[in-house]
Amino acid sequence: MMLIVLASNYLVQFPFKYFQLDSILTWGAFTYPVAFLVTDVANRIYGFPFTRKVIFVGFVWGVVVSYFFTLSPIDLIGIRIVIASGTAFLIAQMMDAKIFDKLRNNKRWFVPPFVSSFFSSVTDTVLFFSIAFYGTDVPWVTLGLGDFSVKILLAIVMLIPFRIIIANLLAGKRSSIS
Repeated sequence: MMLIVLASNYLVQFPFKYFQLDSILTWGAFTYPVAFLVTDVANRIYGFPFTRKVIFVGFVWGVVVSYFFTLSPIDLIGIRIVIASGTAFLIAQMMDAKIFDKLRNNKRWFVPPFVSSFFSSVTDTVLFFSIAFYGTDVPWVTLGLGDFSVKILLAIVMLIPFRIIIANLLAGKRSSIS
């Protein structure tokens, strides 16, 4: 989780310069959704209390390390990015974990990870981009929409590794019990 937070907070500073998407997308949009996968796997295997600990460690790490890895001078924008990152991460990840936990017994295996990722991605995107860039020259609304689009696309794609990881971990747990 800590590496995902570090990579995402660093990469959000770089526009995605392919397919004319540099004004609506950053590289951080491609790494951050993996945090939801980590949260969902931890929740499925170890439960909500363990997942909450993972989230808090990621939060502390993210705030401290993001402060040191920002390319912006430590000015108002740099401080806002750190605050936005920590706030959005903590609230969205806790939301993801709680929604997943409420839906964990759904008969369709893909419902908890997708629904929790969808709603927490909305929250994360709105919080991060509005706190970090509202009132600046940064096109934060378009960046936020681009970021959210990638998060939803990756929430769908991440269902595949989620299913594989869960199947392998649960199979390993069963074989170690017998």
